[in-house]
Amino acid sequence: MNRTQLGRTSLNNSNFILFALVFVIFGIITPRFLSLDSFQGILSNASYIGIIAIGMTFVLLTGGIDLSVGSNMYLSGVVVSWVMTSFHPPVWIALIVGLLVGLLFGTVNAFAIVKVGMLPFIVTLSTMVAGRGLALIITQSQSVGFPTSITNMATAKVFGFLPAPIAIFLLIVLLGALFLTYTPAGRQLYAVGFNSDSAKKAGIRTDRLVFMTYVVSGVCAALGAFVSIAQVGEMNARYGSGEEFNAIAAAVLGGASLFGGVGTVFPGALIGTIMLQMIQAGLVFAGVDLYIQPIIKALIIYVALLVDSFRISQLARLNRRNIIPTR
Repeated sequence: MNRTQLGRTSLNNSNFILFALVFVIFGIITPRFLSLDSFQGILSNASYIGIIAIGMTFVLLTGGIDLSVGSNMYLSGVVVSWVMTSFHPPVWIALIVGLLVGLLFGTVNAFAIVKVGMLPFIVTLSTMVAGRGLALIITQSQSVGFPTSITNMATAKVFGFLPAPIAIFLLIVLLGALFLTYTPAGRQLYAVGFNSDSAKKAGIRTDRLVFMTYVVSGVCAALGAFVSIAQVGEMNARYGSGEEFNAIAAAVLGGASLFGGVGTVFPGALIGTIMLQMIQAGLVFAGVDLYIQPIIKALIIYVALLVDSFRISQLARLNRRNIIPTR
C-alpha cells in the first residue's frame, strides 16, 4: 500500500480510528470503563439518541439539517403522556399516537423546505421554537409523568437477555441500513446529496426524496422520545433541549458529512452514537465536573466538524491527483 492509498484509507476510516482512540484513552484513565456492565449501560443509554441520529443521517445525506428534533421529542412525549393519563389505552396505541405526532412534525418541516422552498436551517429552527412553545402551553411548564406500563419497557428483555431499548435501537439500525444499501431510493439519496442538479437531470425525483428524509427524521425523533421516557419516567420543561446537537454530533462522528452525499447508518450512525455515549460515560467515570461536560461535548462537535471538513478537502485533493494524466 503506497502513501496515497494509506492516506485515503485513513481518511475514509477516521471514525473508526477516533472510536478506537476514545475507547483506549478512557480504558486507561478508568479501568471500570472496560467492564461488560459499563458497555451495556453505554449502549442502553445511547439507544434513544442513536434512533434520532439515524433520522438525522437521512437528512444530512441530502445536505439538509433538522434542528427541531429536540422539540419534536418533547411535544410527542407530552401528547403520549396526555393520551395515557386521559384515556388509559394500551402502550402500543400510545406509541402510534406519538409516532403520528413525529410524522406530522416532520411533514411540516418537509412541506416548508420542499414545497415552499425555505432553507432547512431556518425552517427547523422555527419549528424548534414553535414545537417547544406548543408543548409548554399544553403542560403549563409543569413536569409530566408516565405510567408503569411504559416505564417497565426500560427493563423488559427481548429474547430473554437483550434490553428493549437496545433491541429497538438495533432494529432501527437494521432497517435504516437495509434501506440505504439495498433500495433504489436509498442509493439515490447519496446522489441527491452529492449533486442535486445532476440527480434531477438523471431523472431522480429529488423533491420527493428530500421530503421523505424529514418525515423519517420526525418519526425517529418521536420514537427516540418514547424510548427515552421509558427510561427516565418523566419529562420537564427542559426535556429534549440540545438533543439536536447530540444527534448531529453522533451522525458526524459516524462519518456523515454536513455537505451531503456521505454517511451510513451501519456502521456510521451506530459507531458515532456509541462513541458519543462512551465519551459521556468516560467523563463520568473519570470524575469530570458536571458543569464542564457540556463544554467538552461542544468541543467534540467542533472537532468532528473540523475533521469532517478536513477529510472532505483531503479526499477531494487525492481524487484530483489520481485523475490528472501523467506524461
